[in-house]
Amino acid sequence: MAHVLIIHEVEDYGAWKIIFDQAAGIRKAAGEQQYQVLKFTDSANHIVHFSEWSSVADAKAFFESPELVKIRQQAGVKAPEFMYLDLLAAGVL
Repeated sequence: MAHVLIIHEVEDYGAWKIIFDQAAGIRKAAGEQQYQVLKFTDSANHIVHFSEWSSVADAKAFFESPELVKIRQQAGVKAPEFMYLDLLAAGVL
């Protein structure tokens, strides 16, 4: 199981969310299986996107694609930080 953690600031969360939602189909086709969007408690425009992917290779191919670079620019994303992660353990307490 592969996960991606992205931390970035956006110019306007509402505008970003519209574009994020419109990209759901291409994210799914690229291998994204589920996601969570979180915000910093003290900053509505500081976003964390945590997602589960079919593979790290699929996620990297998608997030590093020229198409997605253009979408991020349109969405007002500032300096995203990507972390590609492999699941070691999970549980419910």
